[in-house]
Amino acid sequence: MDSVFSDEYFMRAALNEARRAFEEEEIPVGAVIVCKNQIIARAYNMTQKLNDVTAHAEMIAFTSASNYLNSKYLTDCTLYVTLEPCNMCAGASFWTQISRIVYGASDEKRGYHQTSEYMTHPKTVVQKGVLEEECAELIREFFRRKRV
Repeated sequence: MDSVFSDEYFMRAALNEARRAFEEEEIPVGAVIVCKNQIIARAYNMTQKLNDVTAHAEMIAFTSASNYLNSKYLTDCTLYVTLEPCNMCAGASFWTQISRIVYGASDEKRGYHQTSEYMTHPKTVVQKGVLEEECAELIREFFRRKRV
């Protein structure tokens, strides 16, 4: 069992969001934003539901967290996301000045590291691979079902 407030604990919360996306036939990416060991935002991909290509889990979570804190900056927060952010989401994270990004599975095709590892804010600490296999398996299962 994961200890409370560990990276694994919060990544499981992001995985729960990703499962919601999976159930709604969205690409199963989930995100939570944590501030002072409290989840202040939860989100999952909603690009199909909202007919909006920018409705990635991270983007929705940034907006929600900013509204919660009444601030455009997320300097004391951590983003937990099940898949490596794309260029758009990494770029948005730069502007939020979020303190940490923790992601599960790497995205070998669309992840921001394919372009540049310097897309996040210089003060943002990035950690990858937390519950990587669980995060990756949910995405693999989604696309397996789409191909049938």
